[in-house]
Amino acid sequence: MTGDFSQATDPFSLFQSWFDEAKASELNDPNAMAVATVDDEGMPDVRMVLLNGFSDQGFVFYTNTESAKGQELAHQPKAALVFHWKSLRRQIRVRGTVARVSDAEADAYFNSRPRESRIGAWASEQSRPLESRFALEKRVAYYAAKYAVGTVPRPPHWTGYRITPLSMEFWHDRPFRLHDRVRFSRTEPASPFIAQRLYP
Repeated sequence: MTGDFSQATDPFSLFQSWFDEAKASELNDPNAMAVATVDDEGMPDVRMVLLNGFSDQGFVFYTNTESAKGQELAHQPKAALVFHWKSLRRQIRVRGTVARVSDAEADAYFNSRPRESRIGAWASEQSRPLESRFALEKRVAYYAAKYAVGTVPRPPHWTGYRITPLSMEFWHDRPFRLHDRVRFSRTEPASPFIAQRLYP
């Protein structure tokens, strides 16, 4: 979708349109997004992850629940996302509440991953200190041998998180820093979005 997008009424449809264009133009990982959380002391934390699912229910990514972001989301189930597509000069910011996906949804996605990635989910004690690369390789070898035959089950500490947006802001670069910005916001997930144009 090009041109003026300020008359859009459905942020999910607008996201889908922009995401489809990004998949066609972005060189690497058009589904990459920054996820921001906060720890128990209110200190912010941010990292890049991959968007693994999207619907009008929200944005889904998967991780180790014992990782830093998993622990932070357990204590404060809110997050912010940023998508930035440099090739399109566009950005989308999302803020909302977070909940785990169902076990069936997590199982389905986990089983779609390459076998090596499933082994890696068992081997990595994500975010915790690692004494050497060799120690990680030993854990990979151990779980590869343990699950040498048959399917690799999903670890109990590995699942998905769905961010249900309360706010979605669309930003498009314009000459002389006079960018287009439109924010869709609502007070709760069941409420309709209200669109508002913002100053650059």
